[in-house]
Amino acid sequence: MIRGQLYVISAPSGAGKTSLIKALRARMPELGLSVSHTTRAMRPGEQDGVHYHFVDVVTFEAMITEGAFVEHAQVFGNYYGTSQAAISRVLAGGQDLILEIDWQGAQQVRAQFPTAISVFVLPPSRAALRERLFGRGQDDAEVIARRLAEATLEMRQHPHYDYLIINEDFSVALEQLGCIFVSSRLRMAQQVQVERARLENLLNTPETP
Repeated sequence: MIRGQLYVISAPSGAGKTSLIKALRARMPELGLSVSHTTRAMRPGEQDGVHYHFVDVVTFEAMITEGAFVEHAQVFGNYYGTSQAAISRVLAGGQDLILEIDWQGAQQVRAQFPTAISVFVLPPSRAALRERLFGRGQDDAEVIARRLAEATLEMRQHPHYDYLIINEDFSVALEQLGCIFVSSRLRMAQQVQVERARLENLLNTPETP
């Protein structure tokens, strides 16, 4: 069975990566999305096991001790982590998988999965980032101020990724993200496995006069 491809997508909060991933998966429903664990409070409209696995600090720290995470980090006072077993199971089953994680987690994932394809999403400007954070109405002013303060450090990590997308026009950014996934599937090593039967027929069938 063909092993799935792992994709890592990162961005500062408010850059639009979650909306881009949601729209991409609507176009490509075969894409898997890793559900991370977190200790942060559930936001309105979120569901446990769908958006995150919401756990308490004691449970999360016990999982760290057990080596359950391929990556974990503490961001804005909350833990976030990705299950090693979940990633390996999905990829071994041949499904492509998206990890929506911050740059710290991405570093850890790339160290363990060197073939992962990484994408960084940036907002078009600081003003746009500020407007988006306030506009979604999910966090209070203090939390937004912290996110804006951290954004500079986060955005400086973009050179460590394979691809960079500026999310100024959502539809354009979505097309660009989709192109990355399509082109990945067309790489020689991938196509040789997927199209094995067709290639054998094309190359091995003797010509008739």
